[in-house]
Amino acid sequence: MELLRHLPPKNGMAFVIVQHLDPHHASRLAGLLGNVTDMPVTEITGKTIPQENTVYVQPPSKCVIVKNGALTLIRRTEKLNLAIDHFFESLAEERGARAIGVLLSGTGSDGTAGLRAIKAAGGITFAQDASAKFDAMPRSAIRSGFVDVVLPPREIAREIRRIADHPYLRRPLSNDGAETERANYQAADDLGRIFLSLKKQMGVDFSAYKETTLNRRIQRRMALHRIEKLGQYARFLRENKNEIEALFDDLLINVTRFFRDERVFRALKRRFLPALVKSKGKDRTAQLRVWVPGCATGEEVYSFAISILETLGQRVSKMAIQIFGTDLSDSTIEHARAGIYSSAIEKDVSGTRLKRFFNKRDGMYQIKRGVREICTFARQNIAADPPFSRLDLISCRNVLIYLGAQLHKQCIPQFHYALNPGGYLILGPAESVGSFDELFELVDKRNKIYAKKNVAAPHHVDLVSYRGFELRHPDARALASDGTTTTQLQQIADRIMLSAYAPAAVVIDREIRVQQFRGRTDLFLEHTPGPATLNLLQLVRPTMVADLRSTIHRALKTERPARKERTLVKYAGKTREVNIEVVPFKVPASDKSWLLVIFDETTKGTRPGKLPQTLGKTARQRETAELRRELEASKESLQAIIEEQESTNEELKSANEEIESSNEELQSTNEELETAKEELQSTNEELTTLNEELSNRNLEMMQINSDLNNLLASIQLPIVMVDNTLTVRRATPAARQAFNILQTDIGRQLHELRSNIDVPDLEDILREVIQTVSTRERRIIDKDAHEYSLRVRPYRTADNRIDGAVITLVDIDGKKRRRRSKGKA
Repeated sequence: MELLRHLPPKNGMAFVIVQHLDPHHASRLAGLLGNVTDMPVTEITGKTIPQENTVYVQPPSKCVIVKNGALTLIRRTEKLNLAIDHFFESLAEERGARAIGVLLSGTGSDGTAGLRAIKAAGGITFAQDASAKFDAMPRSAIRSGFVDVVLPPREIAREIRRIADHPYLRRPLSNDGAETERANYQAADDLGRIFLSLKKQMGVDFSAYKETTLNRRIQRRMALHRIEKLGQYARFLRENKNEIEALFDDLLINVTRFFRDERVFRALKRRFLPALVKSKGKDRTAQLRVWVPGCATGEEVYSFAISILETLGQRVSKMAIQIFGTDLSDSTIEHARAGIYSSAIEKDVSGTRLKRFFNKRDGMYQIKRGVREICTFARQNIAADPPFSRLDLISCRNVLIYLGAQLHKQCIPQFHYALNPGGYLILGPAESVGSFDELFELVDKRNKIYAKKNVAAPHHVDLVSYRGFELRHPDARALASDGTTTTQLQQIADRIMLSAYAPAAVVIDREIRVQQFRGRTDLFLEHTPGPATLNLLQLVRPTMVADLRSTIHRALKTERPARKERTLVKYAGKTREVNIEVVPFKVPASDKSWLLVIFDETTKGTRPGKLPQTLGKTARQRETAELRRELEASKESLQAIIEEQESTNEELKSANEEIESSNEELQSTNEELETAKEELQSTNEELTTLNEELSNRNLEMMQINSDLNNLLASIQLPIVMVDNTLTVRRATPAARQAFNILQTDIGRQLHELRSNIDVPDLEDILREVIQTVSTRERRIIDKDAHEYSLRVRPYRTADNRIDGAVITLVDIDGKKRRRRSKGKA
């Protein structure tokens, strides 16, 4: 309601509301939503063509999907959590980049898989922030990394209004490749600057990837930031490092799930995996090695692991299994290693496999440890890094479609090199080996499975050019006549060169703690008396503290190398000049920053390779120069300390605000926990929508009950109501004297009461009236000789059902006395 309330009635978009609804009760959701928006709100009743400026509500007994441009109802399954994912996935397939998914309050992990499909198709995804009363659903999607924007509902509405007019959403759905190529050619310079920013920060060169795919992803990021020109976005990237990481993740997003394309896995288990196992024979040292490049969050890797384990059965202990999953994204690799997935995988993984290969915790599924142990995940770029070797199977599905022709020609020979004789290569439906038919034979056309041909590759596969890896090919290791590898020779030679000529240095972290010593540092560093420490400012000699502090501060502030010339260091009674250089750097595949502090003893006044001589000036000149340098260094050090103090004060202020905000959130959470103990997933949203109606009905019932009580109290007739078991249901105050009924007797059997009126067959009369649905009347006399007319009639409910009887006593003596008094008057 909050979302719709802040959307304009004329927005050019259609909205579909999908909720957890009880299938056995009618929903009033459409009526309640219609009270807060001027857009028409209708419940979907059949195949419906969505109209702009209209809200459609899913009926409680069906699921809705988008098919052939229409909202289509399908039969509802017993698994309630599939409804949202089914709709999002169909929306992504049907509308692609023009789909917008919004995930609001709800329990479970529903919607995560659906938002992944929308984002992979180029659409835009939103999730509600901590304002959600039930935050499990949005929190699951946010944690999975498939949400672009996290906001409260009213802000989501405003963001949708702004994004709706962006050319990315409003342009016609066209597959005109020539038009796209012309647009890319015109923006080649801007794309080049974007690729350069990505390469500098993320270490991946996208210039050889398909520009049509990359451009679509870039346009999506531009829409999120409401930027319409590519040049503006290129400048925005240079000033915003977080956006570079976000764009990098967007470029790598890929649709994956467990056992994607079941036909492929059926073919593997029926034909190809048994063939591979048979080819290994009875060799106890045999290994089955599989590589999945572009593995994303690991679902396909674990699918291969499960298929292999099922194929081996009892023979699993007789063969070593190694499955490698690689990807460019560190975040997806970490996700894959953890092996934790939402309950949405239930639609892809059978119950038997879930029970055998998964552990369920807190509504999530985690791959069992035995399966995770045979799977290895690593960051790897198939366009720049060497492949794995001695492989039996490579599954590179829907990866090559994102690569340009040059990279495609580079990858196929590498796959041929990496496979064992008789190994298999699996490609996606829209992929092929291209012009390398001489390397691979197509053995399963329907599933795109290729077998390696035992021929030499016609194109040279330059594997030696991949630096930083030790190749395992026998020819690559036997490079020296005595068995020594080139890697060992290079390491020893580097060690000699560093010890003889490299300056002394230390590696420190951002807290100025020493992590590594390089070379001879005893001239500059010494341990002071007291507790042991690795703080560089406490290790360095006192005359260098001020200069070193200011230089490190400059390097941290600018994130660029900083240098201080001709710093004085006193050692063994002599004063020398040394240059200090601080160089920030990062380790690949890590976001943590480090600094290399170099102590260069070679100054402008000395020759390289020799230590500078002690200063030869007069004592007064030397002292004056030293004092000036120390004063200048002290000023710089003091300025650095002041800036650090100001920065610390700002951080403390920010931390204090965060603590206050956390306290408010904790207080709010505590109040919610006190008022809401248990919520059922299938009814919690419907209960919210029915709350107003139930409140009104409760008020009406209270009013009716009060009217009935007053009516019965004002009637001077003894009336008793009983149910079918002759239990007293209600009695008027006048009946208490005649039948001797107290307030506490309500709910007791009639025969348990000691009535003042003796009617021996009263129970038989009541049962006869209930069975025959007739009225009985009889004259009776109480213990005081008063004469009454006893009337018994059936008790009818609102739906005309007999549910007991009503006993009424009419005082005949009282009527006679009243008639006589009227005659005398």
